[in-house]
Amino acid sequence: MAKEKTLEDLFYDTLKDIYFAERQILRALPKMARAAQSPDLKAGLEKHREQTEGHLERLQQVFELMGKRAQGKTCEAIQGIIAEGEEIMEEFKGTPALDAGLISAAQSVEHYEIARYGTLKTWAATLGLKDAVSLLDQTLQEETATDKILSQLATTAANQKAKAA
Repeated sequence: MAKEKTLEDLFYDTLKDIYFAERQILRALPKMARAAQSPDLKAGLEKHREQTEGHLERLQQVFELMGKRAQGKTCEAIQGIIAEGEEIMEEFKGTPALDAGLISAAQSVEHYEIARYGTLKTWAATLGLKDAVSLLDQTLQEETATDKILSQLATTAANQKAKAA
């Protein structure tokens, strides 16, 4: 008879998912930064790469709090989102619309992460993992701030540049 799954099992499974996702994002961000035309977008993507290293460190701490080894589980969702970003970089390379497309791709990543971290934070609270709640909330706040910065870059420059062409 199969073991009945619990919220702790779901939390651990989702933690492995976002750990894999963050590692994939860490590899994708330098490519996106190199492709960006706007110095502000390039700098923002480079800054977020540094933040992502911190996200991975916090996730490792959450694994430790659970007495588990930090490991990833293939996340097809993030692989698809990153593939879409790569497609945009290829199809819009050298065009005025490239940065708007890169921002869109980056925001798709951010929204996925915001959903994951929000859920994990809530589950950690339900499971009584107070230290995990704090770690996950720090990352959630950074992801939300990055999303806002991307929106500003889109509305103040990239979208108009793409439209004017």
